[in-house]
Amino acid sequence: MSKQDFDNDMYESNLISLLDDEGNEYEFEIIEELDYQDRHYYALMPLFDMPDDEQEDSENVYMIFEDIIDENGEPQLAEIDDEALLDTLAEMFEEKFDEALEDDDDE
Repeated sequence: MSKQDFDNDMYESNLISLLDDEGNEYEFEIIEELDYQDRHYYALMPLFDMPDDEQEDSENVYMIFEDIIDENGEPQLAEIDDEALLDTLAEMFEEKFDEALEDDDDE
């Protein structure tokens, strides 16, 4: 999916628009980022209703994408096909989410 910055100064959250291969635009909130094995990954919360067949837990749906450069030198966000890598990244993101919740509870 190609990424386009979603410019919206009214919100403090980081929003991004992605285009799929058919040119459909989808909006996401960037909820977390991390670096792992010299690569950069994003956890994105969709700001649209997911299809029922892709919804596992409607309250905690987020997607993980890898930040890459395509063959034309353009930044892209790529889906992750490696299930083991995806599981590892999900665990790492969940730890970051838990730490953020603990920090909020301490305040």
